[in-house]
Amino acid sequence: MINPVQSVRIAIGSITSAKMRSALTALGIIIGVAAVVANVALGASFNQYFADELGSIGTNFIIIEGKEDNLFFDNELKLIKNTPGIAAVSPIIGQSAEVKYMSESRIATVEGVSEDCYEVRNMKIAEGSFLTDKDRYAVVLGCDVANEKFDRKIGLQNSIDLTFRLDDGTSVTKKFKVKGITGEVNFFGDPSATTNNDILIPIDTMMELTGENDYSAFFASAASLDTVEETAEEMDKRLARNFGVSKRDMDDDDAKPYAIMTQTELLEMTGVWADAIGALLTAVALISLVVGSIGIANIMLVTVSERTNEIGLMKSLGFTSRDVLSLFVVESAVVGLFGGILGSLLGVAGAYGATDLIGLPNVFPVSLILVGFGVSVGVGLIAGAFPAYKAAKMNPVDALRHE
Repeated sequence: MINPVQSVRIAIGSITSAKMRSALTALGIIIGVAAVVANVALGASFNQYFADELGSIGTNFIIIEGKEDNLFFDNELKLIKNTPGIAAVSPIIGQSAEVKYMSESRIATVEGVSEDCYEVRNMKIAEGSFLTDKDRYAVVLGCDVANEKFDRKIGLQNSIDLTFRLDDGTSVTKKFKVKGITGEVNFFGDPSATTNNDILIPIDTMMELTGENDYSAFFASAASLDTVEETAEEMDKRLARNFGVSKRDMDDDDAKPYAIMTQTELLEMTGVWADAIGALLTAVALISLVVGSIGIANIMLVTVSERTNEIGLMKSLGFTSRDVLSLFVVESAVVGLFGGILGSLLGVAGAYGATDLIGLPNVFPVSLILVGFGVSVGVGLIAGAFPAYKAAKMNPVDALRHE
């Protein structure tokens, strides 16, 4: 019986003696493995992209929105703040206002927020600084408001006039000084979900000017991503009791006058999208791999036919059927391994090129290289099994007579 080292040496000798045939055999594996590696890497990049986009609008966030007016007051704010696991919370009051800068006037959304908004919404400040609870007539402008809404850009320390229309038909105007300008946030290409087009002012000032004493929503942050759901459930129970929702209706969202949305819920939703995209890409890649394996099997069958006399000679010299089987199986595995190495390198290059082209983060699990090698060797073994079996079962006398 020949040892594995001899099998590998003979296999390499056979491969190098027919370079063109071996190259064509490996080509199918190279393309198939490259497609699998690149597409799985793209799936991981989509997952990371969705996570990054969600992280751009908040950290471990829990959003509580009212389904009706005059629902949230200081009592609900205190209840949310005292919920175990809450790291910070910012109440929000949103209203449209007329914005005047120099001689131009525009309509924009103004949000009254607390200083905790900086943390819970993961705010990016490109210039200046964020609001504090001690500020009164200071504003933080969304980057699009500062740079695109008016003919002239608005800079730090510039003044703008905000005019609010009140419920009684009157209006109130106040001058604000620009304290900060936000960095651009691209949330799935939807500017309405970011503060790019908003104007942020202290919530106490918002309530003073508009006469509002109820909050539109709360933007809270849990202590960690792992505790977001647990914290949200506890908050939901407390709010439900506060609004008189019965225990039997706790699981009925329609019975509650508010809605809660968490970062983990959105991550799960986007994870389903990413998994679907990854499964589709991988399925396409596996088709290439199947085609490559068929190519190996076909070439190996041709090889067995061409080397019939050689097989007969080997058997007449004392090589057993098991020896012949191992030689051809090892040869298929070596071809698969070479194809796996080149295919993995090509897949890595393709994945990086594709992610740069479509603007995704470069995510490449190192384990994918091992997967690429494993898949290529496995495909080589499976594809070469039948031709090897056919060679091992040849009768040495008939093989020597073959022309």
